Amino acid sequence: MIDGLDVSYGDMWGSHEGPDHPDPIPRALAARRHAAGMPYAVLLSSRERPLAMAERWPRGMWRVYLFDDAARRARMIDFKPIGTGMLLAHRNTRLTEGDTEPTAVEKIACPAPEFGDWQVFAPFLAQQGHEPATTVVLNDVSMDEGAGPLRATDIEHLFRPGARDTPDGSAVLALGDAGLLRITSGRLAVSDPGWVSNPRTVAVPPGEYPVTLSLLRRTPWLTVAAAKVTLLDTPPHVWEMALRPDEDPELLGEGQFYGVGVDTGTVAFMDATRTVDEERLDEEVFLPLSLADRPSVELPGTQTEPNLIAFRAGWGDGSYPVWIGRTEDGQAGCVVVDFRLFPPDEEKQLPGGTGPAPV
Repeated sequence: MIDGLDVSYGDMWGSHEGPDHPDPIPRALAARRHAAGMPYAVLLSSRERPLAMAERWPRGMWRVYLFDDAARRARMIDFKPIGTGMLLAHRNTRLTEGDTEPTAVEKIACPAPEFGDWQVFAPFLAQQGHEPATTVVLNDVSMDEGAGPLRATDIEHLFRPGARDTPDGSAVLALGDAGLLRITSGRLAVSDPGWVSNPRTVAVPPGEYPVTLSLLRRTPWLTVAAAKVTLLDTPPHVWEMALRPDEDPELLGEGQFYGVGVDTGTVAFMDATRTVDEERLDEEVFLPLSLADRPSVELPGTQTEPNLIAFRAGWGDGSYPVWIGRTEDGQAGCVVVDFRLFPPDEEKQLPGGTGPAPV
């Protein structure tokens, strides 16, 4: 008889198979995501053996996986909300290797769990031959809160020329001038030039600002490590993540960030009003940037729009943090895209290692 369950939390599992979370998160973070209606996963285990995993999905839906004796997901039960505070099982699928076999679903209802009320899923353990007790005690074994979201670490070092040690050997960091960026609308946009429908923006005064590239040279490669728009000559006092209005850093796990998404291997600085002719991107942006010695390219302004400066993304496609360096009086002094070629030592120990680790 099962009278106790260990409870832990993590990101959604996707195709992961195993006895534990691929990306664990603290209980407090899971609670914040629950309150915000965001997805997360709850693992219910007994004596270090996984028995059930519940995933919280959008629109109040839940999916519960039941594990077999080999710690494999053997059954999947989908729940949808009905009425007020109730869930209805509407799909029950037996999972087999290479196939799925749906089975008949009894009209089973259970309470929609408030955060922490995971006993509501305990009766479903019987479908895998377990005998849950009438009262099941929950024991929280989730990870500690940790350091929280990604923090800007030694951004200035990215723009300090000199020798660097890399996993691929010695390299030299140099600075490159990518030109002057003209801002007319008071909003600086950071985006993949091929996907500018919802750029990440920063409020800045209209004007012309120099764009500097941090270039890592390793024969025969030239990689863009970071890019910066300098708005003021004053050194930054604090760094903050560039956020959209609907983004809350309190919902991020350890080492995670909201960043600029890249799908063309390219990032651009531009005025928020600038439009892009996708038919001309190959010839005017992507082809020039494919040259080994061409890390950036400028698209001149038109009679109605300011210019655009595009550059190669260091790791290629992925997502990268955008940092705002603010002065002591809160003004934006610079905007930096960090391609994370030089993560701090403690970050290398996080799940996923180095490189892009977005939300």
